[in-house]
Amino acid sequence: MKLIIADDSALLREGLVSLVERQGHEVISQAATAPELILALATAVHDGRRPDVVITDVRMPPGMRDDGLAAAINIRRDYPGMGILVLSQYVATAHATDLFNGWGDGSSMVSPQEAGGLGYLLKDRISRVADFMRSLSIIAAGGVVVDPEVATRLIHGRRTALDRLSAREFEVLELMSQGLSNQQIAERLYLSASAVSKHVTNVFMKLELPAGEDNRRVRAVLAYLTAND
Repeated sequence: MKLIIADDSALLREGLVSLVERQGHEVISQAATAPELILALATAVHDGRRPDVVITDVRMPPGMRDDGLAAAINIRRDYPGMGILVLSQYVATAHATDLFNGWGDGSSMVSPQEAGGLGYLLKDRISRVADFMRSLSIIAAGGVVVDPEVATRLIHGRRTALDRLSAREFEVLELMSQGLSNQQIAERLYLSASAVSKHVTNVFMKLELPAGEDNRRVRAVLAYLTAND
């Protein structure tokens, strides 16, 4: 896997570089500011070294506000198939919603099959290397991984489309948003595989995602994140 890592903290950035390189992946460029990230990506693509995933912090120079997340939104627009993982100390709700809106729902220029993966994880909640690397793999493969706190903030006050779900179905969908498979959800909730499969099917049905719908799992997760009133 090829990556670009952007964070204004040299200590954290170098730590991430060391971590992913020890796992056998290649960091093709680093950036300490949002403009450096945009330039590094453009240079990499021009040189034929397009990364699989871009990892960026939210709060970065020059503005030290949501510059990193704004850069991610621009990357999503200019390179719609690029995998993006946002790492942050906090949830930047407005820009995060902009990042996820339209992803994989057919409203963008790119088809669901071509859309790159997306992730938004809180730094303080990343406690296991294996979980972090699994999240990276999911994003590189075109999936979505979202921290539960981020998901809760994004859908606060906007859950009308999800009110059809039972409490258990909503719980299953929340775990789906974290990239868990049916088997992993079954283990987490102490349910049988068939019970989880039934709940997932009910989620698809209640969110009006028919059997022929492309990438229903991703679309269900995006409904969870970006449902409108």
